[in-house]
Amino acid sequence: MLETLKKLLVEELQIDPATVTPEAELSADLGINSIELANLIMLCEEKFDVTIDDDDIHKLVTVGDVASYLESLK
Repeated sequence: MLETLKKLLVEELQIDPATVTPEAELSADLGINSIELANLIMLCEEKFDVTIDDDDIHKLVTVGDVASYLESLK
């Protein structure tokens, strides 16, 4: 899950692959803004065939948080 998520961040949002670690914060470390976060959520929903609850988005702080959340939906 983490590798697929990393690939999405690198290919779709042009994030430097060296900075994408489980501990990296989406906003503070990777510079993802609210529009890019919305795009990432849509990409994840499509890629993993899941629905991410709007109320849960604020819980997704790090790359690891997103990976764990997506795994919990499977």
